[in-house]
Amino acid sequence: MTAAAATRPTAGPLSGPGALRFGYGTNGFANHRLGDALAVLADLGYVGVALTLDHDHLDPFAPGLARRVAAVSRRLDALGLAVVVETGARYLLDPRHKHAPTLLHDDPARRVEFLRRAVRIGADLGAEAVSFWAGVRPPGVPPGVAADRLVAGCATVCAAAAEAGVPLGFEPEPGMFVEDIAGWWRLREALGAPPGFGITLDIGHCRCLEPMPVPQCVSAVAAHLVNVQIDDMRRGVHEHLEFGTGEIDFPPVLRALADASYRGLVAVELPRHSHAAPAVAARSLDFLRAAASRGEGR
Repeated sequence: MTAAAATRPTAGPLSGPGALRFGYGTNGFANHRLGDALAVLADLGYVGVALTLDHDHLDPFAPGLARRVAAVSRRLDALGLAVVVETGARYLLDPRHKHAPTLLHDDPARRVEFLRRAVRIGADLGAEAVSFWAGVRPPGVPPGVAADRLVAGCATVCAAAAEAGVPLGFEPEPGMFVEDIAGWWRLREALGAPPGFGITLDIGHCRCLEPMPVPQCVSAVAAHLVNVQIDDMRRGVHEHLEFGTGEIDFPPVLRALADASYRGLVAVELPRHSHAAPAVAARSLDFLRAAASRGEGR
């Protein structure tokens, strides 16, 4: 870990929704230089970022990685921003096939190497978590084979993360091989319940497909929650929406996070809003602060 990362403020105790720590995903600032995006978010009042490793924002495969990671760490420290590392880049590994290869493909080596690099980057940045997901089951791969491949790949990543001292947040993603909380529980059990294997919970995904109300989703995984993504969504439609344009009642959700003593980042996840990123980020923070205040009064 760099000296800057070691001195960066980390999560403190929560006393209510007003103490929740709001961040923003850099995948929603795809048209900005990373340094500019970080400055905009800090100026708006965000306390952290969910940093998606990608060709335009800290490419893990480009030359001079150690130097570039150190520079990002210094920038985060200067701005007082905490960080989680996200690995959902669409075409970083294969310019022709979205998200490929995943841990479910016949040859997952490039994905495994990417996740190992993400863990090392996370350690050097002092990241609160490194987040990843299963991917879509490739055509022709039977479910049992996909499950075995996923467990094997996750075990490798868990070993790397344990050695580096970085928590992992596995994200259930609609349409992927592990798409819901129940699937995360099954995967965790298959891995032998490693202590560093937590969950990344996307609040919008809960509304999209979980059978429980969204606040109950938070409570169900509270003990294992290491990373939260937040956005609005409608039932049955996997589309990340700005707050107030979907179906989620946010004050009870934020209240549930505070009641669970969640201390990590709650990062806005709007990957298709880069065209208006500064304005969307400003509106999002205003909305979340207001919703947190309303939740505090319930």
